[in-house]
Amino acid sequence: MLPADVPDPQHPYVGYIDFAALPKDSTDLPLPPDGRLLLFAEIWELWDGDNRGHAVYVPAGTPVTERDRHTWTAYGLGYNDNDEFRENFDNFPQDELRVTAEPDLPGQSPGGFPHHDGLQAVWGDVVRRTRHLQIGGYPANPELQMETIASCAVEEAEQGRWGGGEPVSGDPEDWVMLAIWDADVADREGTEMQWSIQRADLEAGRFDRTYVTGYYNP
Repeated sequence: MLPADVPDPQHPYVGYIDFAALPKDSTDLPLPPDGRLLLFAEIWELWDGDNRGHAVYVPAGTPVTERDRHTWTAYGLGYNDNDEFRENFDNFPQDELRVTAEPDLPGQSPGGFPHHDGLQAVWGDVVRRTRHLQIGGYPANPELQMETIASCAVEEAEQGRWGGGEPVSGDPEDWVMLAIWDADVADREGTEMQWSIQRADLEAGRFDRTYVTGYYNP
């Protein structure tokens, strides 16, 4: 369900986040108090760090129209004649997600904290997250850390493939993890997709400046 003036999505639809359903102060992000954030991503060809998705924010009360969920095949991405990709997309989970607020730990040790490894070991025994969509917090995968995301975004912007000609920071401190999805999709198990955004863009509500990448470990 998208506003009429929003173009048909160029990437497969994953799901949406209802900001009004999030408990107050449950994330470390300055999110809008209401409205929906629709997430889109392709889960193939993830080895190059290129942008592989986008996000669309729909403010509460905005008139919307329903789109064909397979419209993304019309954009010449090479998937419209690929039965395997089409089948993967049709196997995207269709469950309704329920929000829970939990603490999160960084995957990399912060400076001056000598007991990080031991704490992570205990944390790994306690927390079991599968098929989840995490909002905010820290990337768990070393391949999806903010240093890597910032570097990839800058390179894509320099090539004119992302960023719309606007400034893009290569400083990882200027980026945050918006969401990460443990994509439990048939024949693509071991895939993680991450939506990252510059802090300034998040504060300005510029969700169109979300950078999406992923990691596949079959």
